[in-house]
Amino acid sequence: MLIIGHRGARALAPENTLLALRRGMACADFVEIDVRLTKDGIPVAIHDATVDRTTDGTGPVKGYTIEDLARLDAGEGETIPTLREVLDLVHGRAGLVVEIKEPGTEVIIVSALIDRMPQRFILVSFNPQSVAMAKRLLPGVQAGLISSAEIGDPAEFARPAQADLILPRRDRLSREMVEQAHDAGLLVVPWTLNTEDDLEEAVRLGVDGFATDDPCAARRYLESRGVERPAPAR
Repeated sequence: MLIIGHRGARALAPENTLLALRRGMACADFVEIDVRLTKDGIPVAIHDATVDRTTDGTGPVKGYTIEDLARLDAGEGETIPTLREVLDLVHGRAGLVVEIKEPGTEVIIVSALIDRMPQRFILVSFNPQSVAMAKRLLPGVQAGLISSAEIGDPAEFARPAQADLILPRRDRLSREMVEQAHDAGLLVVPWTLNTEDDLEEAVRLGVDGFATDDPCAARRYLESRGVERPAPAR
């Protein structure tokens, strides 16, 4: 069962920062970031459309140049990293999940990825067009469709995006969904699992992995239960 560090490891360090990624990589198989573009078209790791919640700045991310964005404090002395900085950090050390937050940014994001593509890599989005575009631009890449709504038929849900995996919100998970997805050849990776009850339910339902804010706590739990884990990356 794969452990994905949500926004790096947002329970352990400021989300989507290099510090969060380093702490996530200590225990997770993959670390996940959200990607948006700056005013000058540079892909950076930040969840919100504005910098207000996660930095000491204000206003939209797309209102900042990369130079101005680098001056903001994202917590604990961290800054908002570029996608290139993230790729350099995780290279050879962990898998990476990139969530495309803004439809229409796929080409720029993929261009940044091509020269430094991690060996283990997944592109995801709430937007099926973004997922389908990513599949066209990067043939063979694993891609997933995220949902916070009910998923009726997993195969029908995934088909427009050509997705390989579905990422349902934790409270939308069910045994029927997992079984139907597996029958359709889809992986199931729910989010965001942060309690032992959540993890116990995921193990019981047989999901393929999950996103968590505290990958180290999740790993300790899975090891205590003897849950099969993937072999370490080489």
